[in-house]
Amino acid sequence: QVQLVESGGGLVQAGGSLRLSCVASGSIFSINVMGWYRQAPGKQRELVAVISNRGSTNYADSVKGRFTISRDNAKSTVYLQMNSLKPEDTAVYYCNFHKLGYDFWGQGTQVTVSS
Repeated sequence: QVQLVESGGGLVQAGGSLRLSCVASGSIFSINVMGWYRQAPGKQRELVAVISNRGSTNYADSVKGRFTISRDNAKSTVYLQMNSLKPEDTAVYYCNFHKLGYDFWGQGTQVTVSS
């Protein structure tokens, strides 16, 4: 099992920035992918950004150039720096840990961007 604890959500005005953090603990396998997904009201959960243990990244088109994902393997932590936030970024953001075909999820953190 892997436990994920997220932090850093909140309310921000459009154009502002937030930084999300997610710490993983438990049975962490060295080969893994960590990332962030989000779910807005009435919509399906969608990928925001993911990063492998080797540092390879993948972003949703809607956040490219505005969001940056990074990780600290020594701390088993993944970060999401969100800049130039837009009202459409409003959602619950979930941390994800993927290993050996299994997915683990955090409890989610609310990000609200006011116009």
